[in-house]
Amino acid sequence: MNDAPNWIVEERGGYRFPPGLKLNLPLYLSRRFFRVGNPILLFEHLTKTYGKMAHYRVGPSDIVLVNEPEFIREILIVQAQSFIKERTQKRMKILLGEGLITSDGESHKRQRRIAAPAFHRQRIQAYGSIMVQRAAAMRAAWREGAEIDVSTEMMRLSLEVVARTLFAQEVTGDILSINHEVDAIMKLYNFLIALPRAEDYLHLPIPGLMRFRRARKRLDEVVYRMIAEHRATGVDRGDLLSMLLRARDEEQDNSGMSDEQIRDEVLTIFLAGYETVANALSWTWMLLGQNPEAEGKLHEELDRVLGGRVPALDDLPELKYTEMVLAESMRLYPPAWAMGRQATRDVALGPYLLPVGTYFFFSQYIIQRSAEHYPDPLRFDPGRFTPERKAARSKFVYFPFGAGSRQCIGESFAWMEVTLVLATLAQRWRLRLIPGQKLEVQPKITLRPKYGIRMVPELRVGAS
Repeated sequence: MNDAPNWIVEERGGYRFPPGLKLNLPLYLSRRFFRVGNPILLFEHLTKTYGKMAHYRVGPSDIVLVNEPEFIREILIVQAQSFIKERTQKRMKILLGEGLITSDGESHKRQRRIAAPAFHRQRIQAYGSIMVQRAAAMRAAWREGAEIDVSTEMMRLSLEVVARTLFAQEVTGDILSINHEVDAIMKLYNFLIALPRAEDYLHLPIPGLMRFRRARKRLDEVVYRMIAEHRATGVDRGDLLSMLLRARDEEQDNSGMSDEQIRDEVLTIFLAGYETVANALSWTWMLLGQNPEAEGKLHEELDRVLGGRVPALDDLPELKYTEMVLAESMRLYPPAWAMGRQATRDVALGPYLLPVGTYFFFSQYIIQRSAEHYPDPLRFDPGRFTPERKAARSKFVYFPFGAGSRQCIGESFAWMEVTLVLATLAQRWRLRLIPGQKLEVQPKITLRPKYGIRMVPELRVGAS
């Protein structure tokens, strides 16, 4: 790792830092690379200017952007005990509490241990038919030549799937309420991140925080009522909420989760299983619309494997190119676009020695577009994900679901859903991009299309 090419070291106070911005970050507010609502611009500038490691400061805090896969491995795997989740992810606690995304240490280990059976492969396979049924209903409703916003459509479909798999319900008023309040809070996300110590000021009459409090209160009322209704029946409805209610910590005291803990996990699953899936599918449709050769190969595989019937779980191993299309889409547009950690002690990374308290960021969006690891990186090429080419790359140049002990517990669920939904819809339709529209990323908690993605369905030849 120390043999990396010509690492540049800047020394200060006995520590060794990577090169980076000379001034405190807020002093660059007039520069094009710094926009409070879009950290990707900053990360792109730092990577282009300083390479694999870059340092900057916000107030008294040291921050390091890491684009070196071996250093990412050090942080997430080798020296994982020296790090906790960084401030922006911890800030999500004011919405998600101590859910799997936000908790640390023993709390996270216990929650993951209890929740793991709910995501066992055999358990989530039961949801495959629900995903196909919802997708088949959507494809029957589309009309040739009638413009759609594919991001809105994928959000609606994903909401229907999460309603059935998490709550065993249709999209009722309660589900719509959860969706509405979560969306309202997501629109406040950048405000909550930018406001120092927002969690300490939630009681103050600050307009943004007042909107957050109201939305969270309404959200909690709905979720706690649904938990109480599930508990009262005592029946396993076959949904994830029932599984969480019945789960026990068999390694320790055989205890279950409190209502508050279940509330935190319900909202975590709702956000992770709804937004990420919908956005991954939306970007995939855009890329297929821009790349007719890849689209043609996808259709050929679907026709050959499925022979006109809707997909089933047993088809997944044969839908290899479909999976490659989705993997390449998530390389270019990863729904989870950045991760971070904070050092709990002084940390050595190659030639660098960083002080306790340093924040480390690494961005899937940045490293997965690196020309070093992906020649012609902005080209959409599903062939990058053949088994041979995957095996030749470091694990830490492609990690759309995270890595290490914090890797997304719902990864298998998400892969199953995006594959079955894409296969079902693409059997009948190709989607054509409307020319001249503005297509831009919006990095919130997930990577959203800022202005939507307007497309026109076109019935495939021979489809009915």
